[in-house]
This record gives sequence, C-alpha cells and structure tokens, in this order.
Amino acid sequence: MKQIGLYFGTFNPIHVGHLTIANHLAENSDLDEVWFVVTPHSPFKKKSSLLDNHHRLEMVYRATKEYPKLRPNDIEFGLPQPNYTINTLTYLQEKFPDYQFALIMGEDNLKSFHKWKNYEVILENHNIFVYPRISDGKVDSQFNDHPRIIKVDAPIMELSSTFIRYSIMAGKNVRPMLPEHVWEYVDEMNFYK
Repeated sequence: MKQIGLYFGTFNPIHVGHLTIANHLAENSDLDEVWFVVTPHSPFKKKSSLLDNHHRLEMVYRATKEYPKLRPNDIEFGLPQPNYTINTLTYLQEKFPDYQFALIMGEDNLKSFHKWKNYEVILENHNIFVYPRISDGKVDSQFNDHPRIIKVDAPIMELSSTFIRYSIMAGKNVRPMLPEHVWEYVDEMNFYK
C-alpha cells in the first residue's frame, strides 16, 4: 500500500523550507510520496496578499518538478468551502482506496490540533508526522506519546512566506530562499511588489 504524506499550505510562495521538510520526510520515513496540498483562497477571507490559486499551484509545480517523490495537489480547489482537513482526507481515501494517507504538520499546528474538526477521527485513521518549529505554548498532553503521532527529526526551518513577501515588498533580494524556478516565476510575474 502506497504511503502518501499530505503537506497542506497556502504556499504563498512555496520556499526552500517547505521543500527541505517535504524532501526530508520523503527520504527518511516510510512515506513513498509527499503531496503539497495547496489550500484554496477562502471566499470568506479577504486576503489581498494571497495570490490566486492557479499561481500558487504553478509555483508548487515548478518547485517540485525535479523531485519525483514530491507532487503538487489541487484537490481542495474543487471541495466546498470552508474546507476542513477531515473532509479532504475522507474524499482522498474514497478516491484512492489503495493509498494510506498521513498528515505532515509543524509542532506549532499540533498545539492547536485538539481544536480541529473531528481531530479524534483523523488520529484514529491517519498517522501525523510532526516536524519541529520554534513556537510558544504547549502540546496537549494527550498527543505526547500517541502511537499515531510521529515526531520527525527534520531540520528546523524558521523561514516564512510572510517574511519573504515583506522582503520582496521592501525590494530585498530573496532569491536564496526560493527554489530557482519559483524565484524566476515570482520575478517574471512581479508578485508581492
């Protein structure tokens, strides 16, 4: 059975931190592939700094095309909004019954995981790979030694898309923080200026 790790995000833009973590998991866990699930622009949120869905998907495609184990995924674009992770997982499991899906999240997300819709159902049926993040607050004690929660010794990547967007607005060179093909696209399209 194929093991797929789902890495959710707006990827606005995708950067070398995202790639490093996804690649680390693809190479150092039992996951066969990592799918970057691009979160659609929520019609309920006004976020002018969030690029259109197709631009963010294009950046993920460009960032991952040379990595056979990393794939872009637009599954959430066609699902009703607002969307919950449990709905996406249910949909994927029906569409790909021969695959086993796991979640990939930063430790900062694990701290609020008990507030997610149907989080118990997610934990019953899916492993969660948690990579380290520097953040405040505590992880709920029920998750500390949970058999489905796998703490990953991935490099700590304190790089954020927000920081990159603000740096571009300020006219700074962010080229080393973005995969080459992504940087070219952002530059060519004049994004975030």
